[in-house]
Amino acid sequence: MSKVAFITGATSGFGAACARRFAADGWRLVLCGRRQERLEAVRAEVAEAVPVHAFPLDVRDEAAVNAAVAALPTEFAEIDLLINNAGLALGLEPAHRCDMEDWQRMVDTNIKGLIYCTRAVLPGMVARDRGHIVNIGSVAGTYPYPGGNVYGATKAFVKQFSLNLRADLLGTRVRVTNVEPGLAESEFSLVRFKGDDTKAARTYEGTQPLRPEDIADIVHWVATRPAHVNLNSVEVMPVCQAFAPFTIHRES
Repeated sequence: MSKVAFITGATSGFGAACARRFAADGWRLVLCGRRQERLEAVRAEVAEAVPVHAFPLDVRDEAAVNAAVAALPTEFAEIDLLINNAGLALGLEPAHRCDMEDWQRMVDTNIKGLIYCTRAVLPGMVARDRGHIVNIGSVAGTYPYPGGNVYGATKAFVKQFSLNLRADLLGTRVRVTNVEPGLAESEFSLVRFKGDDTKAARTYEGTQPLRPEDIADIVHWVATRPAHVNLNSVEVMPVCQAFAPFTIHRES
């Protein structure tokens, strides 16, 4: 029987692209997301190729996450791959001007939602002595930038949590990988700027950013390495993005 991939945030962007990529390879899919209409559209698309179990889920709701995993139909219950994709950035203001609700939502989704899903799925993987958790991190978890404050901090958590999971899982065949994209064009910036199309479009002006399909290809490649191979992290940027000198404030 084909393997099962559980993808959070599957309604658009990286999540929807991962659903398409793994469906093309014959994986059975468990898909969840908050926007039911969008989720149904992705489900209908990939269900033409593979069995799919899809349901609306807000990963910030721990009880709902646990109930959803416990209620998986038998043919989807043994999860081989968890793709912790659900996440977001909100705002680009300096810390002293940020909206606390934005900060809380990023922590609740990017950190708490990820650990709820991981904790719900991981015991089964350990019991079966197989499985793979792929967390979608960000280069923002390694490299700071103005306005990245809490978003970057949540992705730094994902980076370290992924490494610590590997330490805990030594002696099992359960793998953990943190995929860390740089500039990538999806709904990310539209969400960050709260629906402001002009600001979102400006993020990508004059660039060739990563596409959701690029990240899906990387996730698929990571997940299909031989079982004895664990990629701890994959950091990826488009060629139009690189590093810059430290900034220095000079008094005039």
